[in-house]
Amino acid sequence: MDFNNVIFGSKTFSSLLEDIYKNSRNKEKQIHEMIVQLKGMINNPGEAVLMVPLLQGYIESGIKNDEALIKMAGIVQKAMSTNTSSEGGDFLTDKDKELLFEEIRKIEPLKQLN
Repeated sequence: MDFNNVIFGSKTFSSLLEDIYKNSRNKEKQIHEMIVQLKGMINNPGEAVLMVPLLQGYIESGIKNDEALIKMAGIVQKAMSTNTSSEGGDFLTDKDKELLFEEIRKIEPLKQLN
C-alpha cells in the first residue's frame, strides 16, 4: 500500500494520518490550557458546576471530529488495499463513497465549533 497516493485534492493517506495525529495532540494541549485557565477563574463549587458542561462539550466535539477522521482513514485504507487494477473499477465502492461523504458532512458542523 502506497501511503503517498493522493486520495482527494492534494491530500495523501500519509497526510491524512498526520492530520489525525496532529489534531489529537493539539486538542490535548488546548484542553490542558483551558483547564489551567478555568482553574484560576473558579472560586467556589457553584462556578465549577457552571464551567464543567462547557468543557465537556468542547472535549466531546473534539473527540467526534477525531473519530470522523479515523473512520475516513479506515475507508481510504480499505480502498487502497483493494486491488483496483485487476477489477478496472473505481477506487472506492458506492457504499464506501457514501460512508466517506457521511463522515465529511459530520465534520463540517464540528469545524464551526472549534
